[in-house]
Amino acid sequence: MIGMDEDSSGPGASYGVPAGRTVRDAVRDINRRGGVLGRPLKLVVENDASDPTKTPSVVRKLLGEGAKAVILSTGGGSVLQAKPVLQGARVPAFAPVAISEGAVTPPNADYVFMLGNPISDFTKVYCAAMKQAGYRRLGVMTDLSPTIVALNRILLPKLRACVDVVGVEQAELGSSDVTPQVARLKRHDPDAVFVSSVGGIYEILIQNKLAEQMPGLARYSLASIGNQPGFWKVANPRALDGLAFMGALVPGNPRAEALRGFLTRERGGRFEMTAYDAQAWDSVQLIKTAIERARSLDGNRLKQELEKLRGYRPAFGQSRLTLSFAPGKHIGADGLCGLALVEFGRGNRPGGMQHGYQPQCG
Repeated sequence: MIGMDEDSSGPGASYGVPAGRTVRDAVRDINRRGGVLGRPLKLVVENDASDPTKTPSVVRKLLGEGAKAVILSTGGGSVLQAKPVLQGARVPAFAPVAISEGAVTPPNADYVFMLGNPISDFTKVYCAAMKQAGYRRLGVMTDLSPTIVALNRILLPKLRACVDVVGVEQAELGSSDVTPQVARLKRHDPDAVFVSSVGGIYEILIQNKLAEQMPGLARYSLASIGNQPGFWKVANPRALDGLAFMGALVPGNPRAEALRGFLTRERGGRFEMTAYDAQAWDSVQLIKTAIERARSLDGNRLKQELEKLRGYRPAFGQSRLTLSFAPGKHIGADGLCGLALVEFGRGNRPGGMQHGYQPQCG
């Protein structure tokens, strides 16, 4: 029994739902192949709507239904509230779309694992790319969702350490107009603008206005918008051109291509794979591996087996990226090559790497 807390109706639904769909596909594929140790996996799902106040009761319900491992396909603020419940129950969990180190740092961090690089690694890449491009003055536009508010506590100080943050503007996710905020940013005369958001229609609103009011200005974003293909088509024509987002799907990874082929066959028609799919897929495979190695469903033994894993090759990142865990290392990515700055090109679709910048593993 695997439990999944999937935000399917709140601000994190734009990444929670795609990840959740691939978790379901992974479970079905494992069961078609004979299950785990000859037994099928069963998935139970609840929704906390990325509302941290709901998360503890949602996770307790999953555990009450018999979940022996949990996938937290929800907002970062919710992951933080899940930690003490999982710690008390001694049940391991993966947070496949989390990027805040707070998910896996004390207190109550013994049973939560992340796959991809955290936001502190993001900022190393942003800073290196902006330095290479000669950008010194940065404007920031952000939303006020719990996930982004928590993330900005890490992101903004690290950005300020490498560039002059000349202005920070913010708006609620439900805002229908960000003209005043963009106008204030423009008055600061930035070299580039960074958008820190859960993405979705709110970020499209911002990018449309930035492209209109500051055409040609360099723009950066988190991973969100680059992994939300359903929203690209609602942007104004060429409004995303030149926008660089933090990507974790890097050309040349054969495991990513194999997963893309599998998911395309499963779903039929046009399918646009995202890093959320890859990280959700890998989360299920890692839980399967831990159960097989432990030959047990005891949460402490599963945690110990996960902490012994070395050199797992995931379906995201550069082809040479590996994931490893250990006591005190619950962030899987070994080095920065799980990341790349991907730039949108003509037609509001991702193209090549921005400035040719690609992080090295070391």
